Amino acid sequence: MREIPLGSISGITIRADWSFLIIFALITFGLATGVFPQWHPDWSAGIAWVTAIAAAVLFFASVLTHELSHALVGRAHRVQIRRITLFMFGGVAEMESEPPSWRAELGMAIVGPLTSLLLGVLFLGLMTLGGAPVHIDSTDPRQILHTFGALPTMLLWLGLVNLTLGVFNLVPGFPLDGGRVLRAIMWGVTGDLRRATHWASGAGQGFAWILMTAGVAMILGVPVPVFGGGVVNGIWLAFIGWFLNNAALVSYRQLLVRDSLRGVHVRELMQAHLLKVDPQMSVSTLLHEHLMSSGQRAFPVQGNGRLLGMVSLRDLQRCPRDALESTSMADIMTPLDQLATLSPEQDAAEALDLIAHHDLSQIPVVQGGAVLGVVRREDLLKWLSTHAGVNAGGMTQA
Repeated sequence: MREIPLGSISGITIRADWSFLIIFALITFGLATGVFPQWHPDWSAGIAWVTAIAAAVLFFASVLTHELSHALVGRAHRVQIRRITLFMFGGVAEMESEPPSWRAELGMAIVGPLTSLLLGVLFLGLMTLGGAPVHIDSTDPRQILHTFGALPTMLLWLGLVNLTLGVFNLVPGFPLDGGRVLRAIMWGVTGDLRRATHWASGAGQGFAWILMTAGVAMILGVPVPVFGGGVVNGIWLAFIGWFLNNAALVSYRQLLVRDSLRGVHVRELMQAHLLKVDPQMSVSTLLHEHLMSSGQRAFPVQGNGRLLGMVSLRDLQRCPRDALESTSMADIMTPLDQLATLSPEQDAAEALDLIAHHDLSQIPVVQGGAVLGVVRREDLLKWLSTHAGVNAGGMTQA
């Protein structure tokens, strides 16, 4: 399983990518064996590990709060956000469409860093309420840190890391929040979302190359102002830069793809000549009489002129070989109420969003209860390559 379900908040599904487990383990290990033992040489391994685990959990709760702030402001501007995914580099609130205006984009973008900065101040404030000093201005700060208990130590780390996260996200490089703020401002000035995204994406790639260059320099032993030195830190910094560069490129390509599909109706792209199967047809009949000649990967199941469900190749593969004759289409189909569907007059950009969001290969096109055809992922790609001249390499990442 690539993603781990964590529940839902206000109807927003929360999931964790497998890479989230890696960074969670790395943060916990780094705190338990590096940071906390340096701050508290007298701590036992047990105290260090328990504090590290608690700090890592609260850090990712902070990341989730950051993403929820994006989602809630987005909902206020009628931007549908149904899922938040936590992964190696933090989290992402997955929008089903671009914000409707530059003001909506600005509000959604700026609230994330502000939330992280507020959390940082909150954690440091709670630390001082626990008896820790407000200012650490000794000539030997570690000597004061040695006097902290486990709770103030954890709160200090959480405060500093949230402040760092907030400041980092304000860097004006797309797709960081600061880059989205930059895009919103440019969008408001020019009135052109595509041009604004192009400029913000360029800024994001420029910042990414700074990170990668600094990382390589650190790997080679050259200390870098602000970032410091160290091979491990250099590798990590270069990796973050590489990720941001790819994310900036893909985000811009996605916008080009969506823009190219706007105004194109689903009816123009759908495959209308389909083999429709009866709900009582056996799996054996479909396999031996129709499958190879049809060239389809999914078959609409229709009764009395109305779509009842769909049968895919995967459904057929799950049927036991000794039950091919006795199993009907109705037994193995995905019923209509579990299917994503489109109407023929819907925008093709909406078809793209549905296919990408649900990781589908095709979606049935339905009107008046009857299936008119299907729109396939390959149909969208073919249209883009022949009509729009768009490199759609990033569309599956939407």
